Amino acid sequence: MIDILHNLGLPVNMSIQGARIDDVNAIIHWLMLILFVGWGTFFIVTLVKFRASKNAKASYTGVKSHLSSLLEAAVAVIEVVILFGFAFPIWANRVTDVPASNESIHLRVVAQQFAWNIHYPGPDGKFGQTRVDLVDEQENPIGLDRASDNASDDFITINQLHVPVNNKIRIDLTSKDVIHSFALPELRVKQDAIPGMSIPLHFTATMTSEEFLKTTVGTSREGKGLEIACAQLCGLGHYRMKGFMTVHDDEGYQAWLVEQAEYLEEESGDDDDWGDDDW
Repeated sequence: MIDILHNLGLPVNMSIQGARIDDVNAIIHWLMLILFVGWGTFFIVTLVKFRASKNAKASYTGVKSHLSSLLEAAVAVIEVVILFGFAFPIWANRVTDVPASNESIHLRVVAQQFAWNIHYPGPDGKFGQTRVDLVDEQENPIGLDRASDNASDDFITINQLHVPVNNKIRIDLTSKDVIHSFALPELRVKQDAIPGMSIPLHFTATMTSEEFLKTTVGTSREGKGLEIACAQLCGLGHYRMKGFMTVHDDEGYQAWLVEQAEYLEEESGDDDDWGDDDW
């Protein structure tokens, strides 16, 4: 059934957590298909069997069989099993099994109209402080206080999320303005970003971006990378609130971190030179 859903548009799963979510999707679709065919067949048979041209006299005698009640009870039991046996455990995993900072690659994502600001803690693994009064949409979109502890090696990307494969990723999600929804379809991740709240989410990618692109060959997604979508209507520019995700192997991720550190050092050097100018 999962293969059928993929053919109908369900994205390829590339996360550990996604397999269980796909299983629930398949079970629910099978149940809905059986109910649709069953009740649709019953409806058509009823229309034909009790049509006016065949039955001159109307009968007001109700159905005496309890088969329909038994079928309804069976459907209710199946739905309860799906809810408590599958959906609740998946939900519990999402909200209670969040890895600690020292057990994962820990990032912050700050949503705004209409961009994703991604905050990396740098080599020390600790985030610097952020302040509202320091927010500058061009130079400092999250208000990072460079003078605070642990902030000197932090860096920020806009609409560009980079993570390593086969590593636990933890993201603390929040918003600067309205409610957004952070969605990574191929990793089966979707979480609302709510102003004033920091909501943790986690996932583990099972293939790199290069490996993912190979799975899209010959499909309508061929050549298209992983996207960060906003799944909540958030304003007139909602349609263009799109980011991109790159999943590296360990070596590629470390090389990217080194590149960002060098870029940050160049920026810091430029600032020092500006400050040393004598006017």
